[in-house]
Amino acid sequence: MMNSIPSTMRAMVMEKKGQPLMLQTVPVPVPGVGEVLIKVIACGVCRTDLHIVDGELPSPVLPLIPGHEIIGEVAAVGEGVTTLAAGEKVGVPWLAYTCGHCKYCSLGQENLCEHALFTGYSVPGGYADYMVALADYCLPVPAPYAHPGGAPLMCAGLIGYRSWRMVPEQAQHIGLYGFGAAAHILVQIARYHYKSVYAFTRPDDKAGESFALKMGATWAGSSLDPPPVLLDAAIIFAPDGSLVPQALAQVDRGGVVICGGIHMSDIPGFPYRLLWEERSVRSVANLTRKDGLLLMDTIQHVPVSAMVQTYPLEQANEALQALRKGEIKGAAVLVM
Repeated sequence: MMNSIPSTMRAMVMEKKGQPLMLQTVPVPVPGVGEVLIKVIACGVCRTDLHIVDGELPSPVLPLIPGHEIIGEVAAVGEGVTTLAAGEKVGVPWLAYTCGHCKYCSLGQENLCEHALFTGYSVPGGYADYMVALADYCLPVPAPYAHPGGAPLMCAGLIGYRSWRMVPEQAQHIGLYGFGAAAHILVQIARYHYKSVYAFTRPDDKAGESFALKMGATWAGSSLDPPPVLLDAAIIFAPDGSLVPQALAQVDRGGVVICGGIHMSDIPGFPYRLLWEERSVRSVANLTRKDGLLLMDTIQHVPVSAMVQTYPLEQANEALQALRKGEIKGAAVLVM
């Protein structure tokens, strides 16, 4: 290790589900074979972090350092790493490891790997001054995004982009349910491709509607309101299962409803007529490294700007609470 790397660091640690994170001083990790040590520049605060902290996702490896939307700088490399060098800027996403030989990996579906590990869930994440990651799972970050504003791209951007790729190419009218971190990035990509976006927010969230229109939505309204046209596709980012039949009711024949979250409340029963006429419902699970490379390539020619509200590391609990209460317009980011 380089002499400039300290022996200890600050980290926000989850000891038990449903309890606030604890600011602790812990040893700086040492990169192993194939790993790099990353000095964290910033880490986005994702709704998935809320699901982990609140106990809605089972079996996190405790004690845990959450966080999987990381922008950082390589501080040291472990044995066998030849693709990255100290000083390079990288992004670290949710997908931390895949086995490479299960049936899903063999089919190019590493997002479904039976033995996958996930950053900030099954391995330590980025709510800290330093972290380690496998070099092969780090993403090259274009220079204009190697700062706190680029952090939300590592999950909100990636999941939004994977959801976007499930939308039929011919779709023109696209609904986005839950206008948060992912939707406010995706609307910019959609508008670049001359698509019309209809943003659905919480009832009476006039600030959210205004924000959606500011970011480029054609129309914005309550999730209970019908849009002015039938939708060709809808993406649901809000973790509310009741939105699935609501979205189906607004989707035209042959349309698709895509569930873009890792957690969602139960979907209530609904009449078959909402699904009939070849409408479909799909889910998005995790991401692949190919998704990451495609998005990094896309943002080099599609202008994307994340609206971020920054917090110092020690205010991670405040950032999570603001997200929980729907007070973040855009994305929350911890800056080290």
